[in-house]
Amino acid sequence: MSNDDHKPTTTDAGIPVSSDEHSLTVGRDGPILLHDHYLIEQMANFNRERIPERQPHAKGFGAFGHFEVSKDISAYTKAAVFQPGTKTDTLLRFSTVAGERGSPDTWRDPRGFALKFYTSEGNYDMVGNNTPVFFLRDPLKFQHFIRSQKRRADNGLRDHDMQWDFWTLSPESAHQVTWLMGDRGIPKDWRHMNGYSSHTYMWVNAKGERFWVKYHFKTDQGIDFLPQDEADRLAGTDGDYHRRDLFDSIKRGEHPSWTLKVQIMPFDEAKTYRFNPFDLTKVWPHSDYPLQEVGRLTLNRNPTDYHTEIEQAAFEPNNLVPGIGISPDKMLLGRMFAYADAHRARMGVNYKQIPVNRPKSPVNSYSKDGAMRVQNVSDPVYAPNSKGGPQADPERYPETAVWSADGEFVREAYTLRKDDDDFGQPGTLVREVMDDAARDRLVSNVVGHLKAGVSQSVLARAFEYWRNIDKDIGDRIEKGVKGS
Repeated sequence: MSNDDHKPTTTDAGIPVSSDEHSLTVGRDGPILLHDHYLIEQMANFNRERIPERQPHAKGFGAFGHFEVSKDISAYTKAAVFQPGTKTDTLLRFSTVAGERGSPDTWRDPRGFALKFYTSEGNYDMVGNNTPVFFLRDPLKFQHFIRSQKRRADNGLRDHDMQWDFWTLSPESAHQVTWLMGDRGIPKDWRHMNGYSSHTYMWVNAKGERFWVKYHFKTDQGIDFLPQDEADRLAGTDGDYHRRDLFDSIKRGEHPSWTLKVQIMPFDEAKTYRFNPFDLTKVWPHSDYPLQEVGRLTLNRNPTDYHTEIEQAAFEPNNLVPGIGISPDKMLLGRMFAYADAHRARMGVNYKQIPVNRPKSPVNSYSKDGAMRVQNVSDPVYAPNSKGGPQADPERYPETAVWSADGEFVREAYTLRKDDDDFGQPGTLVREVMDDAARDRLVSNVVGHLKAGVSQSVLARAFEYWRNIDKDIGDRIEKGVKGS
């Protein structure tokens, strides 16, 4: 191939450069010149090419695809993305929670399942996990939880003692910890795991009728997991195992897919349901609210630039479209602020102008200026105005995703329902969902985790924690740790 067949190297301003290899010097052996602007550009860009990593969910990867509605659920929501036959472009990012950007994919950890729908009415984001529950139900504890799962202040090491210290002092964590220490704590790969909204959302139909909903993305590849010893081996030999699997499978034309099913609760039933339906540590039993199919999510395109399309992708549960709203879930209410603010801190106030975050529907906002703004604004830049600027349309887009609330300002836990407790549902998970082999693996996983530097005082609480979930499991865990 001749040089004429190659594209010329240019600066970031598009100006052709004379060399890819040699700096500008005073003679062949002389000093480098400060006005070698191409060298300076290369070095300066290199020093700045890493943006701060996400606080949780730093390690991850994703791919593009589409979501296609297969069933008519318009009786429950008017959202355009879920109308019969609608096909919507999507971006899905998978991640681990506690690890840093370079950590192994196969550490035991929940997996993030963050989904962006580029709908005709704006971007709709769902920020979920591969588990239907979470460790907490109040956002005030979230920061403390994440710090307990990351690294110590003194030596910079992750520490099982502080993990179990936090968990055993936070009994609401029991349901998620049981999921985490079971088989689904280390999925075989991202293709072989489910995704869940975990949170409860509101759906509103064209008549203004309201419903509560939970999302379940069921993998069409089937559930599979890695045993602890295999996960440990891969962590040392292929730390990017899950990323490699997803990228290579799509490259081969093996496009993974998930079938979206939802649980729908009539609006008024939430007031008297035996569990608090907005408690993020609880599930709705399928016998009460069976799964209803909505459509299929398929991933069929890898990113071409990991940084611009995945690392800079911003998912935020406050991106809600007409027909979809929030619920009284306190964790969700906290995340309505936290995610967007995290993106502003990490990438700047105009992060939504980055192409991967830009909606495919028109944007008519009054946002203006700020670092890295690239989309022009035009006058008027204020509202209200008489100059022809965009105007809200309350008749076409009424505020329907609402609920009533009253009472004094308090700092208190949710009001307990008849069957609300922290250990009942994880006990059901152990006794009725897991089989004998899965229970054996659960015990082995917990024993191995507790043997890794957990102090005696925390161990005592951990044994009691597991006995509260299931006495036999707790006894087996204590016996395994003590070796008797």
